[in-house]
Amino acid sequence: MSAQHGNPRRRWLRILLPAILILGWLTVSGIGGPYFGKVSEVSSNDQTTYLPTSADATQVQQRAGEFRDSEDIPAVVVMTSDTALTPDQLESLTRAVAELPDAVPGVSDELSPLIPSEDGLAAQAFVPLDSGEGLRDTVAAVGDELRAAAPDGVEVFVTGPAGFTADLVNGFAGIDGILLGVALLAVFIILVVVYRSLLLPVAVLGTSVMALTAALLTNWWLAKWGLLMLSGQTQGILFILVIGAATDYSLLYVSRYREELRVQQDRGAATRSALRGSLEPILASGGTVIAGLLCLLLSDLKSNSSLGPIAAIGIVFAMLAALTLLPAILFAFGRAAFWPKRPRFEPEVVAAEHGVHGGVWAKLAGWIKRRHRPIWIVTALVLAVGVVGASQLDATGVPQSDLVLGASEARDGQQALGEYFPGGSGSPVTVIVSEGQLQDAADVLLANDAIDGVTVAATDAPAGTLPVTADGVGTGSFGPPGQAAMPGAASFSPTVSDGDVLLQGTLTSAADSDAAADTVRELRADLAEAAPSALVGGVTATAIDTNDASIHDRTLIIPIVLLVITLILMLLLRSILAPLLLVATTVLSFGTALGVAGWLFTHVFEFPGVDPAVPLYSFVFLVALGIDYNIFLMTRVREESLSHGTREGILRGLSITGGVITSAGLVLAATFAALSVIPILFLVQIAFIVAFGVLLDTFIVRSLLVPALTYDIGRAIWWPSKLAKRVNAPQR
Repeated sequence: MSAQHGNPRRRWLRILLPAILILGWLTVSGIGGPYFGKVSEVSSNDQTTYLPTSADATQVQQRAGEFRDSEDIPAVVVMTSDTALTPDQLESLTRAVAELPDAVPGVSDELSPLIPSEDGLAAQAFVPLDSGEGLRDTVAAVGDELRAAAPDGVEVFVTGPAGFTADLVNGFAGIDGILLGVALLAVFIILVVVYRSLLLPVAVLGTSVMALTAALLTNWWLAKWGLLMLSGQTQGILFILVIGAATDYSLLYVSRYREELRVQQDRGAATRSALRGSLEPILASGGTVIAGLLCLLLSDLKSNSSLGPIAAIGIVFAMLAALTLLPAILFAFGRAAFWPKRPRFEPEVVAAEHGVHGGVWAKLAGWIKRRHRPIWIVTALVLAVGVVGASQLDATGVPQSDLVLGASEARDGQQALGEYFPGGSGSPVTVIVSEGQLQDAADVLLANDAIDGVTVAATDAPAGTLPVTADGVGTGSFGPPGQAAMPGAASFSPTVSDGDVLLQGTLTSAADSDAAADTVRELRADLAEAAPSALVGGVTATAIDTNDASIHDRTLIIPIVLLVITLILMLLLRSILAPLLLVATTVLSFGTALGVAGWLFTHVFEFPGVDPAVPLYSFVFLVALGIDYNIFLMTRVREESLSHGTREGILRGLSITGGVITSAGLVLAATFAALSVIPILFLVQIAFIVAFGVLLDTFIVRSLLVPALTYDIGRAIWWPSKLAKRVNAPQR
């Protein structure tokens, strides 16, 4: 018996350490599992909370509560009919609206009166709702209550800020169940096909789920303590990224472990060798992704800067699980983990293979050896043609009404609102200005043809606002625009906070339209001259500031990500030329994915636009994750090149890693594609670009372009390291 097996302490350690690791991860999973249903407690989908503190819209949002009694979010109820509403119908609708506070929890008592349209075919009311966790249920209950009370022939819609927020909450509702279920099912099917085993896919998926549980638990508490900001989109990306990355790292370890079981009888020795062989590429790959993600900390948008550390934490746990939990599980089962295709102990066969696996990847390596130059030139040209379509990607922003795919009561209500009332009703332009410049600011708003009416906040007024006209405050109607004139308006005074007052201007166009955005930009320019102290906020201003910040982030962060990843690759590969070429091929692949997406989004899917953050997110994920596969390939190529020369090392590296990297690419593409089950346009677009880009990286860039190009260059690819000068093996 060997010393290793004869030493009781060593034997107990071999048994105890894997057991401790497995029990430790099970404990973390047991604690973190319930947090999947508690993310809404620490997350927010309010765009304003993610804006930089310097943005006008942020400052207005932070101070808006100083000018009103509550933090309720307004819903706009629109009721339409094909014929003019009769007095009896209006009375019935008025009564139904007035009874809402008693009938539906979360509805404020401070309702506006029912406001009929000029043609009598519609009416609207402003219904403040509690902005807490139950907003979605409150919006649905308001709609149900009014539809039940509405006369025959009258349609009811709930729209406005509350309606669109409820749409987003509904859209993200499937993240904990549907998204995770679809992603895990897709990965399980791929793993079963790849390994033709049941136990191994369960072990790999279990590793991924436990990594996700630990990441979610950590991020939940960081969000609870106010150190990070979670949103629905961040949560969805975290789920997909951790499942995909943990599975990829696990596949790399499984491949190494299976190799070692063929040349080592003892599973403990095989485990140690597999860990040594996979440690560097997994840490390098994960470190590259983490570095790329942390570049998002430079973002002006808190949604981006928070995603960086949130996702980076996920990658850390993905690496830890793949390097601790999975080895422990596979050690416990040994060769049985691969049943029914158990790897045999056959060192003679492995030696006869000379380290190069047979099958399709060996044949591809042979083809590259014979035709390397035409292969890399043709593939590079094809990818370059695809980049042309990127000019059709309209990444300037998406209207709020189009953020959610499929049916939307809020969107339908917005269309009805725009048909019978000023399109911006319920989502006004909000201006905070010093009291002394109140009239100057009001005059700027009144002079703009795209503003239908102007009011000033007044806490003691019945409707909460006073009208402002060219003649001053309180000379006409007050309350929601369109309300009939009421006497005594002049007896109320504006609410003043720290010497400032709050104005609201009703837009004639929908708040999320291009026309409204143009109006807000004009108002900001005019107010900068007439009332320099004015800050402009509201729904439209928030969208403008968000888009502007996203474009700024995109321009700043993309070059930094490229620089950081290139430097990491230089350290990893001990070369300058190889990293530059690897990054260039990955960027080319990203450009092609963006180009194909631009053409499909515009001409096939007919999407209304693309959020400015979509190219940034797609770039960070694709470049960081695409480099992963090049790292998996090139670290093995370098390992083989040390013994066999660069060109032979390239062929051997491709043959050995081809299967595992292709499987990893399919898994990652499938997990990102699962994001498309969430009916949020932003996530659907990222899902397509990243999934398609990963497939390009897997089957074109890593399988053809990189091996053929590096083979053509030869050992000079390692310049300026010593490996570029080694001639111990023939360069064939």
